[in-house]
Amino acid sequence: MLKLNNVEVKYVGVILVLRGVSLDIREGTIIALLGSNGAGKTTTLKAISGLLHTELGEVTAGTIEYDGSRIENQNPEAVAKRGIIQVMEGRKVLGHLTAEENLTLGGYIIKKANFKKDLDMVYDYFPKLKNLRNATSGYLSGGEQQMLVMGRAMMAHPKIMLLDEPSLGLAPLLVKEIYEIVSRFNAEEKTSVLIVEQNARAALSISEYSYVMENGRVVLDGPSSKLADNEDIKEFYLGLSKLGEKKSFREVKHYKRRKRWL
Repeated sequence: MLKLNNVEVKYVGVILVLRGVSLDIREGTIIALLGSNGAGKTTTLKAISGLLHTELGEVTAGTIEYDGSRIENQNPEAVAKRGIIQVMEGRKVLGHLTAEENLTLGGYIIKKANFKKDLDMVYDYFPKLKNLRNATSGYLSGGEQQMLVMGRAMMAHPKIMLLDEPSLGLAPLLVKEIYEIVSRFNAEEKTSVLIVEQNARAALSISEYSYVMENGRVVLDGPSSKLADNEDIKEFYLGLSKLGEKKSFREVKHYKRRKRWL
């Protein structure tokens, strides 16, 4: 469905950020893309969605294929109309509009959108938003805004939803709720989901397959259940020692040298 083949990305033609990234997202699957800050995860999403254009970025090598057609370096409007929708990190709501006005805007990408039906669908996934439909979105809490931007993406009936750090800054119970909704949306709407996360535990719990990025490269990949049992993943992303106990990073010296993929 969507394949990245040895993709390289440069900003302003000079700064090399992605160094030969390859991913495979099959129809109806949930894929996790894990890694620390600066690993290249968000740049990977923007390379897919076309949002690199807004930051003077460009795919300079490799290909991105969607349903057999190449889409690298297309503008974000064209990519979105093909059914690839990115939910950006940081909850980019239109703060002066109401919650329902924000949601409605998400449906305009569809030529024959049924706004009432689609709003009902979103309110079914996020009942809290129905009670907040007339609230000014800029005054919503962080969790409510996260629900809003995800609901806005759902209004477009995406074939692939790109989620960038959906758990960022949210309480654990709310993270659990949002991930349950992502799983349900994937199962009911057959939408493929690519999740970028630092919260490896949450992402591994719902994804079928995962990739780990460091320094602009994919350094490890495999079924999420197997990666969850990987000793390096446990220690460096789940904070567990070999005995399964919680571990402080202060106790780990020169940890980068100990990763088998470095």
